[in-house]
Amino acid sequence: MAPPLFRAVPTFRQRSGGRYLTDSSLVASPQNTFNLTRPRVYGALDLGTNNCRLLIARAEKHDFMVVDAFSRIVRLGEGLAASHRLSDAAIDRALAALSVCAEKLRKRNVFLARSVATEACRRALNGRNFVQRVYKETGLLLEIISAEQEAQLAVLGCHMLLTEKDVPSLIFDIGGGSTELILTMSDHNGPKVLDWVSVPWGVVSLTESLGYRGNSLADRKQAYQAMKEQVKKLFLSFSDRLKKQRLTPRSLLGTSGTVATLGSIYLELPRYDRRMVDGLIAPTAALRQISKQLSLMSIKERAKITCIGEDRADLIVAGCAILDAIVEIWPINAVHIADRGIREGILRDLIARYGYCSRPFNRERFL
Repeated sequence: MAPPLFRAVPTFRQRSGGRYLTDSSLVASPQNTFNLTRPRVYGALDLGTNNCRLLIARAEKHDFMVVDAFSRIVRLGEGLAASHRLSDAAIDRALAALSVCAEKLRKRNVFLARSVATEACRRALNGRNFVQRVYKETGLLLEIISAEQEAQLAVLGCHMLLTEKDVPSLIFDIGGGSTELILTMSDHNGPKVLDWVSVPWGVVSLTESLGYRGNSLADRKQAYQAMKEQVKKLFLSFSDRLKKQRLTPRSLLGTSGTVATLGSIYLELPRYDRRMVDGLIAPTAALRQISKQLSLMSIKERAKITCIGEDRADLIVAGCAILDAIVEIWPINAVHIADRGIREGILRDLIARYGYCSRPFNRERFL
């Protein structure tokens, strides 16, 4: 059964006239600096287990135009598997990145923004305390979304890259702390979720649990196989459920740093280029071969690959193992690759709900 549609909520406050404006007072103040004759500017912030990402976009009638973006690896979930808490160092890294995001939202005169946090904050015992500290220090109102909402946003953000319509397609989002599998079907009315699952294994959690077992070639092979089998067991349960419903995916679409990185290596790019990777359709066999090659390298060897770098060198293999498990269960010849997801889903939802262009308001609605 498809999960319910998520509720869009404002999660950024813009200082005006000595007070903060939220959804209920956004245009009530005469000192508000928003121009009511121009297309609205929206913001979408995704704080994941590994990354902090922001998109700011100007709304258009049928799409949006990105006017600013920010991405930084913060490793918020580092050590979470063992301690069940967000560490002080991880919190400091996240706060530094979120402060940059808040400043960008202010400078761009954003009409409305939504900021979400995912698996790390869902699992951490001090997740809500962290959210309160973020609000106090940056003005950002982080919303800890459920796995259902995360899956819906990912589908909304990337489903348009699927080339086949009216057939079941499996969208997978390999995150830092979890992986979502969503079986969807798209038509002229947009995507419909047929079934979905979220498993508590992502590149950070899987690496910390099973990724390091010595430095020899045999150790690396063993670690890769262990990670693959760990997630495959959970994916097989989902596969069995789909079979009982007589649902079979006909295409695959991956939205994550892992598949984007593998796509860039497949293209032999000298450095990562989103324009070349987003929308790429890559042979599954080639992605599996690249994954296995990476799994046999040392961290230092992987770090020398410019599309990976030092920040991702220790985590990419876990993502490869997750991808390998998926395509082994669903042996489809090609994988659609998306460098888009939750942030784009947030933007599309906000624009659909609040409009693309500023227009006269019923001011009583905001008072």
